[in-house]
Amino acid sequence: MVRNPDSRGAISLQDIWRALDDVVDPEIPVVSLVEMGIIRDVMEVGGRIVVKMTPTFAGCPALEVMESDIRARLEKMGIDLVDVVRALDPPWTSDWISESARRKIKQIGLAPPQVHGGDFINVLDAPVTCPYCDSFNTTLKNSFGSTPCRMIYYCNNCSQPFEQFRPL
Repeated sequence: MVRNPDSRGAISLQDIWRALDDVVDPEIPVVSLVEMGIIRDVMEVGGRIVVKMTPTFAGCPALEVMESDIRARLEKMGIDLVDVVRALDPPWTSDWISESARRKIKQIGLAPPQVHGGDFINVLDAPVTCPYCDSFNTTLKNSFGSTPCRMIYYCNNCSQPFEQFRPL
């Protein structure tokens, strides 16, 4: 338990997890870092809160923004002693994206990645479903999208271009 100086009670780790679910992914603001599986653990160590995060890419351009947003959200709760630790082992996988995040991603026109369990060869060859019309009649147009974690597709059925979150 962490003592909140502005209240009589303590803040539980469960309270902190709920608060961190408010911290949105800077590149996909309809989902939280918790839903994306980026926040891996929260613990109290020597009176400090340690938040372990695994970015989607080691060189993710949004790393500092995410760390700052995590600290700001916990400071809003009255928690000032916060360490955000980057954990790169094991590397982040798109399998960590929650089902609720997959639905939200699809609703904004971004095709969610398939769950692959580490079988990248089969998932990269699998057809990608259009987030607009659910057709499998899609074509990869570019392996590089607007961010390192996206690819650009075209739906031959509804004529919509769209991005897919890269299965990693």
